[in-house]
Amino acid sequence: MFAYWLLFCGFALGAMIERPFEHWQSARRDLWFLTAVVFLAIMVGLRFEVGGDWGSYQRQFNALANTDFEYAFRRGDPAYNLLNWIVARSGAGVWLVNLFCGSVFAWGLYRFAVTQSSPWLTVLVAVPYLVIVVAMGYTRQAVAIGIIMAGLARYQFHGSVLRFAIYVTIAALFHRTAVIALPLVALGGRRNLFVNILILAFGTVALYDLLLASSMDQFVQNYVRTDMGSQGAAIRVSMSVVPAALYFAVGDRLGFTPQERSVWRNFSIGSLIALVGLALYTTTVVDRLALYLLPLQLAVIPRLSAALRSQSGGKTLVIAYALAIEFTWLNFGNFANYWLPYHFYPLAS
Repeated sequence: MFAYWLLFCGFALGAMIERPFEHWQSARRDLWFLTAVVFLAIMVGLRFEVGGDWGSYQRQFNALANTDFEYAFRRGDPAYNLLNWIVARSGAGVWLVNLFCGSVFAWGLYRFAVTQSSPWLTVLVAVPYLVIVVAMGYTRQAVAIGIIMAGLARYQFHGSVLRFAIYVTIAALFHRTAVIALPLVALGGRRNLFVNILILAFGTVALYDLLLASSMDQFVQNYVRTDMGSQGAAIRVSMSVVPAALYFAVGDRLGFTPQERSVWRNFSIGSLIALVGLALYTTTVVDRLALYLLPLQLAVIPRLSAALRSQSGGKTLVIAYALAIEFTWLNFGNFANYWLPYHFYPLAS
């Protein structure tokens, strides 16, 4: 567990001593913060035999190594498959695929964090679950979430639904379920609502035709008709329901701009819908789509310090929240043994 707690303590220390940034660009000049995120990317990317899906990713890599370019492109998620195919043909191992995906995830997390008032605290909230469980366990979804977080960061300052749709498209090439993020933002746009709806409609049709049409039967069979009953579904959904409840309770005191409030309102509504869906019918599709709601906790929970009278007290509360999640999951998670102990690729291979 030492590696995971080292990662946690590094960002906890940074969170305790950081001062809120007046402008997001000032965070880019914080070399220590950038160095810490690079360390995070290396930990995620160079893990070895860590995560519940490690075996399936290894088998997929081996299978794609013996296929041609066209088959790799048409089978499943095209960008992820092509990445595996290129790496396999280069003679490297699956570690290089993981390093690329981990770096993209960390880049998106960094881009998102520096748009917040407390970047260190934002990443700290991400560490226990989004980083350790998701990024080190679900490679394809993690890179898609990283790209979407980068898109959310750009949308915060430019407000362009079209640009965000481009990010979603790239993310969906790594995991098609990423398309769920598009309506959450498009329907929250405060300008040119009619244009946004047109972009949403066109984007939905285009992404469906590109990514889902040819494999819709398999998708429905795997995610809808077959109730795989993801045992972590309730946990993943609750990770977004908590900040959703906080948003509706104290959202007006969290310092969001009107544009941000509309987006996080939609994410909060989506979290509650996921909870209802999970209660009515436990299904893998709710579980997988709920992963893309996780950025909500990074936007809401670190801002609790601003909602409380005592900024230091609020920061302590957020750190305690993140610590409780990491401690509980590492010690009592049903599948935590797949993450323990942490192995580092150059040393463990």
